[in-house]
Amino acid sequence: GYYLLRLRTGQDIRRLGSGTAGSRNVARTVGLAAAAMTLAGDAAKGALAAGAALIFGLESWAVPLVMAAVVAGHIWPVQLGFRGGKGLATVMGAVLVFDYRLVMVAYVVAAITLGLTRQITVGGLVAVLLTPLIAALTGHTHTDVIGLSLLAALILFSHRENIQSIVKKARGPTSE
Repeated sequence: GYYLLRLRTGQDIRRLGSGTAGSRNVARTVGLAAAAMTLAGDAAKGALAAGAALIFGLESWAVPLVMAAVVAGHIWPVQLGFRGGKGLATVMGAVLVFDYRLVMVAYVVAAITLGLTRQITVGGLVAVLLTPLIAALTGHTHTDVIGLSLLAALILFSHRENIQSIVKKARGPTSE
């Protein structure tokens, strides 16, 4: 999102909207076409890292670490002063290559949650949170489940302000 907007307009997406470089902020501030390109690029980044780890035959414990590294690099990119996106598209791309079935189930979970709550962020976060459990239930190794749990923790951490806002909204008005 950062590079796309910088090339097209000279602006820094992190100074617009929510202040992140992710596709949701790009959609809100620039439009759906730019958001789709941002989403595709962020997902491709995760897919490329996971694919390379698998192609080069890394040990099974190292593949989730590579996925965590690419997601962390997306959230805290050195070249952008450690201010990037929130990592959801990147983790989706990585997990899609790692085991596409996990992403398919996560999409169903996200869609059901979205239908119940009418909140995209809640749907995505519930899907991410449940992915390690889904992996455990579908026979993935303990190492895979731990690695996917690390990925989920990274995503939840990067969305901590969103989560606080959702919880605050759910509690309703409070008197102090």
